[in-house]
Amino acid sequence: MTSPEIRKIIHLDMDAFYASVEQRDDPALRGRPLAVGGTRERGVVMAASYEARQYGVRSAMPASTARRLCPELLFVPPRFEVYKEVSGQIREIFAEYTPLIEPVALDEAYLDVTHNLQHEPLASKIAQAIRAQILARTQLTASAGVSYNKFLAKLASDFRKPNGQYVIPPGRGLAFVEALAVGQFHGIGPVTAARLNQLGIFTGADLRQQPEALLTQHFGKAGRYYYAIARAEDHRPVQADRLRKSVGAETTFAQDLHELPDLLAALLPVVAKVWAYCARTGESGRTVTLKVKYADFQQITRSRTLPAPVPNQRELERHGHELLAALLPLPKGVRLVGISLANLGVGEAPNPSGQLTLF
Repeated sequence: MTSPEIRKIIHLDMDAFYASVEQRDDPALRGRPLAVGGTRERGVVMAASYEARQYGVRSAMPASTARRLCPELLFVPPRFEVYKEVSGQIREIFAEYTPLIEPVALDEAYLDVTHNLQHEPLASKIAQAIRAQILARTQLTASAGVSYNKFLAKLASDFRKPNGQYVIPPGRGLAFVEALAVGQFHGIGPVTAARLNQLGIFTGADLRQQPEALLTQHFGKAGRYYYAIARAEDHRPVQADRLRKSVGAETTFAQDLHELPDLLAALLPVVAKVWAYCARTGESGRTVTLKVKYADFQQITRSRTLPAPVPNQRELERHGHELLAALLPLPKGVRLVGISLANLGVGEAPNPSGQLTLF
């Protein structure tokens, strides 16, 4: 019986894509702290240059917070048609090497180069060639991660940012994962990392020591995913032209909330995060779903399907508020709220005029 073929996966991630395009096209912006978006009083940062990131400015951050962190921060409005055009140029480069391209967003994709069009046996050489072509054709830099599965390739691409690449070869995945803090794992956000820390799990090595039953007890289906990635296992294939069906975000509160005004305020950054994805990809959806988890961990969802995709962030916020208000009076405290959009890519793309209007 032959062993399964070891895959060769590349994760390509453009460096500060939107901000880098703006700096490329306007020399006056180069070397300066820059944010794309946030052009209104209650706007949101969609992308930040590396100069701005040094001050702690991050995407999905309220513009007011970004200004406090970096008073010299420059804001520019997004130009989605330009970003899509550049993304198309990059996609053409990918297609010269493999048809197995799984876009994650305009600035990010997985490539399976196990059997590639250039007949190059070394995936690291392909990654170098792609990055060189991207620089030559677009004057933009990209980072790459190379490994034998998607999870490790994603981790590797973050390891040498910006404008670098890193390889995690077969036989080294487990050692690489063991040394990482759980908060560095793709798929484990700050809230989950804090919960893992409360359980005494701080590193990949700690996570690997936990029984799968314990992880599923605390994290449900996600526990099985954590159990696998602690062992550097990820069997997901690169899916060419994969269509994402939904996008969502949620937040867990340090203390249970009981009043509608507090819940409405807590929903603001959650909606902003969802709409940041819509703005980045040019997609929207027709089905809005509110998720609420009560203090006793009882979970409910409420949805509404619209005749057309949600056109802007303000409308997504309105639907979220109405779904939340329909739950009154609250039977008990709330520990988590989330919002999601489904039926993505149906009808018109999001209205750019509404993309950065935060409530």
